[in-house]
Amino acid sequence: MVNRRIRQNTGLAIGGIIGTGCVLLLALNIGERFLVPGPVITGHQDVRCDFCHQQATGTFRQQIQANAQFLLGQRPRAADFGRKDVTSTACLSCHDGPNDRHPIYRFFEPRFKKARQQIQPTRCISCHLEHTGKRVTKTEIGYCKSCHKDTALKKDPISIPHKSLIADKRWETCLGCHDYHGNHLMKTALDLQKALPPERISEYFEGGPSPYSEKKGYLASEEPRRLSILEQPPSVPAR
Repeated sequence: MVNRRIRQNTGLAIGGIIGTGCVLLLALNIGERFLVPGPVITGHQDVRCDFCHQQATGTFRQQIQANAQFLLGQRPRAADFGRKDVTSTACLSCHDGPNDRHPIYRFFEPRFKKARQQIQPTRCISCHLEHTGKRVTKTEIGYCKSCHKDTALKKDPISIPHKSLIADKRWETCLGCHDYHGNHLMKTALDLQKALPPERISEYFEGGPSPYSEKKGYLASEEPRRLSILEQPPSVPAR
């Protein structure tokens, strides 16, 4: 019979080889697909993982040391380990269109405190959570009520005035005429009967074709652009 110690050492060696192989596989680019928790957002099929998941600052030892100091109360916050935490800044490195009607930095103003509590508009992933296979993950399309309850127009051009729609709480009609980011090149409907039905908007959120327009004012960058310090919004973790 094979000596017991030899069997143990053989098992440890085999386990070590398999474990090392798995670590190396997952550490290389070819192993990225095994780490993805779910399908990417519509349009991100060709986006490389390292566009968003960048190497954290410092060496492996420094990252461990920094987090140990945090646990001991010698550091105000934990350090990123392995990869940097993905924040809205990473999203804006590609999606920083100057025509954005609702740029996230605006919602850091004190007057939007309630909106921040309700829908967290300062974080891109509040609506566009990656690895879900959807375009928009906030399924409730009436979120405009968080900011526009007092909206009133002196010369309202639409068939049913905004004031009446707000009074009747018909918030599902907002996205039927208005593109949230304002990047789709289209003519806004003035007759509410010609507005997009909520069902088509929901299909768009799920990853379907755009009901607004296929033409856009600004296209996302194919390579992430590193924002300067002056351009970066306050860092807000994506998860």
